[in-house]
Amino acid sequence: MPELDFFRVTVSRVVDLTPTFRRFTFTGDELHRYGDPGYDQRIKVVFPADGLSLDDMPTGDGWYTEWRELPADRRLPFRTYTTRAVRAEEREVDVDMVAHDVSGPASAWIADARVGDELLILAPTTERTGVSLGIDFVPPAEVDRFLLAGDETAAPAIAVILEQLPREAKGVVVLEVPDERDAAYLPDHPGFEVRVTGRGDGLRHEHLLRDVRQVAPILCPPGRGADVEEVDIDRGLLWEVPRTKKGGAALKSAPLYAWLAGEAGAIKALRRHLVSEHGVDRRAVAFMGYWRLGRAEGE
Repeated sequence: MPELDFFRVTVSRVVDLTPTFRRFTFTGDELHRYGDPGYDQRIKVVFPADGLSLDDMPTGDGWYTEWRELPADRRLPFRTYTTRAVRAEEREVDVDMVAHDVSGPASAWIADARVGDELLILAPTTERTGVSLGIDFVPPAEVDRFLLAGDETAAPAIAVILEQLPREAKGVVVLEVPDERDAAYLPDHPGFEVRVTGRGDGLRHEHLLRDVRQVAPILCPPGRGADVEEVDIDRGLLWEVPRTKKGGAALKSAPLYAWLAGEAGAIKALRRHLVSEHGVDRRAVAFMGYWRLGRAEGE
């Protein structure tokens, strides 16, 4: 049995949680096999497109290569999301998505989706063994403080992390969202200070960068700055999760573990700030450029 599989699912409920975050509950005959490794488990959601059927999506072991080889007008669009909740016995899965102005096939689907609509989800299965490389929150066994930072695309992952971290964990969440009312989306955690700022009409990521720079001197241990390899976000993937060869945490302990996710340009700046300017051990910084301004996933 495969450790990753495509699940055909149907929308059974749609709930607006805040002005920006919309929860879709999906059902499907095979969802009892949908794996739930926890934390920030990544999944791929395949959306329908005009003139194409979900059956046109390659779903075998080499699906991505086959998808890339298709003519552009024959490729079904997909995006990366986080599993929010799994209820295997009920064959249900929750995925929270960002509802915003329509700018592509994903946002169009989110805006118009109704009960009964279908999608494909590529996710781990219950047959998964060993370490899931779809989980990027891989902290050392002993951490004094956590920093979880990102934009609205990172919020569902941060929410799951906060729910699953032990109550004695301590740290800071820095989140920039479109609307200040979106602050209600995150669950409470007794050990975390949560800084959520609504972007409003301000510049994108202005608040995220400012707030991380404010908390960094408090959270970061004394250290020397280190040079970091610059990544061309227009050509390369800004994604690094420090691990051992077996997939575990790169360090046994750390005074700070930082998890950064969101638009690649902002995450690149935050990574540089923590590692180069504050001397945070790069083996204790996981950073994921989920998306790039003006670029669709898969390009």
